[in-house]
Amino acid sequence: MPSGDEGQLLPIPDPAESARLLGSANQAAAGEGFRSGFVALIGRPNVGKSTLLNQLVGQKVAITSPVAQTTRNRLRAILTTAGAQLVLLDTPGIHKPHHLLGERLVKTAKGAIGDVDVVLLLVDGSEPAGRGDGFIVELLRHCRAPVHVALNKHDLVDPAQAEALAASYREMLEGRGDFAGPTPAGQDPRPPLAWPLHPVSALTGAGTEALVGALAADLPEGPQLYPADAVSDQPEQLLMAELIREQVLSHTREEVPHSVAVSIDRVVDDGPRTAVLATVLVERASQKGILIGKGGRMLKTIGQGARLQMEKVFSGPVYLELFVKVVPGWRRSAARLAELGYRGE
Repeated sequence: MPSGDEGQLLPIPDPAESARLLGSANQAAAGEGFRSGFVALIGRPNVGKSTLLNQLVGQKVAITSPVAQTTRNRLRAILTTAGAQLVLLDTPGIHKPHHLLGERLVKTAKGAIGDVDVVLLLVDGSEPAGRGDGFIVELLRHCRAPVHVALNKHDLVDPAQAEALAASYREMLEGRGDFAGPTPAGQDPRPPLAWPLHPVSALTGAGTEALVGALAADLPEGPQLYPADAVSDQPEQLLMAELIREQVLSHTREEVPHSVAVSIDRVVDDGPRTAVLATVLVERASQKGILIGKGGRMLKTIGQGARLQMEKVFSGPVYLELFVKVVPGWRRSAARLAELGYRGE
């Protein structure tokens, strides 16, 4: 990691600088000096990891929502530049779990840390560093991989406040101020962490090209792991289920979203049209009523929104039929979680 970047707030470069960081467009896709590897996106819930992932690959591969803990699976997205291929792992937000599902989501996120070549810690850079961020920093302290810190939501930052906000994150990495804490008896003070800070906006894309260049520079040299035009290795049925769940998150009240899972029961490709039958699982009858809505209007709205997203992703007409099923306590059932793919791996 270049010493000049340690602990510094890296400015958003102009397009010419970004092009330099990403390498010449004429460089052979997987020739000498090409880099490839895995990058884990780690952070608190709702800091914009999925939005950043979609911004980097240029299309929708992860669902987004203002609701915290939207991401439940460790999703892989693929970004190929002239000089590198980054396999980006979107992980569930690290939080204090309140049920077995929450425990498995946090286990999934923590498990990604030891399996990658580079870690990207994403924080809400429009706010000062908080104790939740500090908790994740301590998780990453002994990580063998290089760690970068992305200060997201830079588009919301008053330029006059940018340096003060960045300074709070430097204090966190250096263990100063409110983040110092007592040193355990018999142990040396924890050394400061020299992780570079990158201001970005997952929403507008500002700063993301420079971020990609910095991440790619820390990957090992190696060949492409996926075809150059690939953007995800996510199974189609998992993406279908997530697109339906995204619409539930967008249209239902606060009591419903975290209690919802989606199962794809059947997919039939009959030529020009793909038919999808899916079941939305909830924990209580009252939640089922909310999802269906008066005269079935809510379920129709959810289905229409999901169908339109599927048609964009799969480039063709989709017929979608939704059912709602009450499964009490599914978030606390190990067997049911395994059926739905939430194994905490």
